[in-house]
Amino acid sequence: MLSLRCNNPQRNDLTFGGLMTATADATQEEIAQIIAKNDVVLFMKGKRGFPQCGFSATVMGILDDMIDDYETVNVLADPEIRSGIKTYSDWPTIPQLYIRGEFVGGCDITKQLFGSGELHKMLGVEMEEVEAPAITVTEAAIKTLTEAAERDGQAPSVRIQISRHFQYGMQFSPQQDGDLVVDCGGIAMLFDRGSAKRANGMTIDFVADEGGFKIDNPNEPAAVQQIDAATLRAAMDADDALRLYDVRSIAERETAAIAGATLFDAAAREEALGLDKDTPLYFHCHHGGRSQAAAQEFIAKGFTKVFNLAGGIDGWSRDVDQDVPRY
Repeated sequence: MLSLRCNNPQRNDLTFGGLMTATADATQEEIAQIIAKNDVVLFMKGKRGFPQCGFSATVMGILDDMIDDYETVNVLADPEIRSGIKTYSDWPTIPQLYIRGEFVGGCDITKQLFGSGELHKMLGVEMEEVEAPAITVTEAAIKTLTEAAERDGQAPSVRIQISRHFQYGMQFSPQQDGDLVVDCGGIAMLFDRGSAKRANGMTIDFVADEGGFKIDNPNEPAAVQQIDAATLRAAMDADDALRLYDVRSIAERETAAIAGATLFDAAAREEALGLDKDTPLYFHCHHGGRSQAAAQEFIAKGFTKVFNLAGGIDGWSRDVDQDVPRY
């Protein structure tokens, strides 16, 4: 336990109070320097690419849609900054956006400015023309949304948010300035400009057996597809030229290997990168983690049919070929 002792309690209080004031002043100066050094800075929970609250994620997504270069400050990493920025701006919540030294506001204000085009002017970004997307909302989804709105006393308008990484948000919300509206069977589907660009051709369904909404969006980029051992076995039987890459070490391959798999060394990687982008590529490791990372690299390079063996060679040994040793 920390104990403070002083023969003069009054002097001790003054000294301790002075220390607190000095610390607060230093924090305010640090905040001022951060804002002065960066044209655009967002004080948020989390950091760019890894937000830790929905409001911070929303503002980050808006900025990501508009500009490449901006600074973020993770207030969760420094309690003094977290409280100090609220004092600095005289604003009680996080996130907080500053542009060229001026406080813009939090999440709601940023969304409003984005929708009206004012944020574009503040950032010096041209506001591109965006039309309301063509979407399909199934009868099951409309029925579920209508019943929920009536039950909860909500306006029959639903906001659809689609981040640049195609993460989805859907909630009842009143219409705001700048919203693009699609009327779907009496339900108004509301989109901000960024979400609208990513929604064209999207289908929203409600699947009762799965207990939720299902979104099919043709604009989503390709993703690594998980494949189980039995399905991979069938694919290999059907295609002698199937490319299965083993990303494990040579020592691990000596312990256990899948017949027909190629060691994913530098030469194999170079050969794979030279293939047509629609060539099916399959990856495996011990349990599936390392091969997932390798597969994602090829997705990032534009390959569209990339598979990862779920459970790795351990799952293969368990479900397909028990003669392959488990380790």
